[in-house]
Amino acid sequence: MAVAPVPTLDFSHPAKVVHRAVLPWIVRLRYGMILGEVALVLLVSVALNVRVPFFPPAFVVVLQLCTNYWLGRNRDRLSENAERAVGPLLLLDAVCLTLILAMTGGATNPFSLLYLVHITFSAVILHRAWTWALGVVSAISFGLLFWISKPVPAFQTHAATEVVSLHLLGMWVAFTTAALLISYFIGKVSQEAREKEQELLEMQKRLARNERLASLVTLSAGAAHEIATPLATIAVSAREIERGAGLLADRSLEDDARLIRSEVERCRLILERMGAQGGDPIGEAPSAVDLQELLRRTKERFPNHQTRIDVEVLASNSATCIIPARAAVEALGALVKNALDASPNGERVVLNAQLTNDGLRFVIRDHGTGMTREVIERVAEPFFTTKPPGQGMGLGAFLAHLFAQRLGGSLSFESVQGAGCTAILQLPIIHRVER
Repeated sequence: MAVAPVPTLDFSHPAKVVHRAVLPWIVRLRYGMILGEVALVLLVSVALNVRVPFFPPAFVVVLQLCTNYWLGRNRDRLSENAERAVGPLLLLDAVCLTLILAMTGGATNPFSLLYLVHITFSAVILHRAWTWALGVVSAISFGLLFWISKPVPAFQTHAATEVVSLHLLGMWVAFTTAALLISYFIGKVSQEAREKEQELLEMQKRLARNERLASLVTLSAGAAHEIATPLATIAVSAREIERGAGLLADRSLEDDARLIRSEVERCRLILERMGAQGGDPIGEAPSAVDLQELLRRTKERFPNHQTRIDVEVLASNSATCIIPARAAVEALGALVKNALDASPNGERVVLNAQLTNDGLRFVIRDHGTGMTREVIERVAEPFFTTKPPGQGMGLGAFLAHLFAQRLGGSLSFESVQGAGCTAILQLPIIHRVER
């Protein structure tokens, strides 16, 4: 049975979504700023009769046009990490605006507030370090305009003196204060927006993972339905072989037929358990269960490895707690199976349970080769396995993690290379009774 693939989105970094959406607007903004700078030069030179040199403004405009054309052509590729391109370009725009203002009135030019546009955009889409850098560069550039600018009489609102007037100093202080406030508050808002975006991306990842699990449940239900008929045929045939072997006094053949029937019965029980889980995908109703009984039921799932599993309840008295017992046995069984597979040469596996102040703690410890940090980071992913092909589907740790997550618990792993691995399943409990 084919399983339809679940559509996924490429969200390896939370800022990619913002960058991909905002980059086109940055290109348009820069074109608008370039047009405004050209209009400002024409206004001062034509309308206000002030002689403005041709080469410096032309160089600034051409430079900005070339960089903006490059940004527009490569915006899809740059969306992977837009900060490396957009941050320096906004710093370049601040310097270019300073050169334009220096030739059109300097600090007295009311269009000097255009600095704040770059700072605001930087605070919204870039890291706070870029925003602070742009704010500092803009403040210093604005201050330099007091000494390097060409005066425009129409913009002079104070008496000309040989020293910087209090009016200009006040404008500088006000501009710097505004830049710092915008950098701080917009930066905080942007940080919260990124955190919300990260939460949304995590939710989308969980949704995609649950959809994959739903596809797996559908696949397993179909497989169980298809396998039931041949298993019944095998059971009938094995019974007939066993009967015929008894008539022929062939003890070896009779034992083989009996073994086939026992394995078929085991497969039937597994299919029944799969059906029960598929009918209740969210989880069973919690019930009272003794911890010793819970661990015993988990151990019984491995009839061929009874002597390899050490079970222990770390409590002063026999303890009873209310949890989804069957689902807990399934989760513990998956982790114990992984531990058995990881322990070579028949080494023992430790399974213990402990009641703590904040819940129920299960520890499964093996004596295998351990796991690397990279494997630990991926071990709870669906269909991830380090076992040879045909020996596992990579779903045990994933299902145990999903069970813990649904109950508000957690599953973690501790490992040292060459010294085995420890799986820790922490579950909240609804109620507990100690006798």
